[in-house]
Amino acid sequence: MGKCRGLRTARKLRSHRRDQKWHDKQYKKAHLGTALKANPFGGASHAKGIVLEKVGVEAKQPNSAIRKCVRVQLIKNGKKITAFVPNDGCLNFIEVSISTVLYLLFLGWAPSHFYLMQGSFLT
Repeated sequence: MGKCRGLRTARKLRSHRRDQKWHDKQYKKAHLGTALKANPFGGASHAKGIVLEKVGVEAKQPNSAIRKCVRVQLIKNGKKITAFVPNDGCLNFIEVSISTVLYLLFLGWAPSHFYLMQGSFLT
C-alpha cells in the first residue's frame, strides 16, 4: 500500500503526516515539554543558587582525578544540583551559604552539566 494520491486526499495526507511526526525523537522532545520540566533551570540559561557544600567527584576511567564541585540549591525552584567549579584553586574562593550564579554548559569531561560562576556580588 502506498500513500494516497488524487484530488480528494489532502485531509488524509495531512492527518497521516501529523500522526507520523510523533515518531520522530526530536519532534517529540521539542513538543511534549517533558525535557523542559526535567531541566532544573526550567529552560533558562542562567540560574542563581546557594552553595550547600563542597564535594569532590571522581573522574571516569581511564582518568584518575577528583573534580572539584559544589552542591547548590537553586533559588527559583529549590532543586539541588551539583555544579562544576572551573580553574585551579577556585574552590578556595567559594564559601558555603553564599549566593552564586550557575550557567548551563555541556562538557564531555565534566562530572556535571552545570558550570559555576562566582556570584557573591549578586546579592
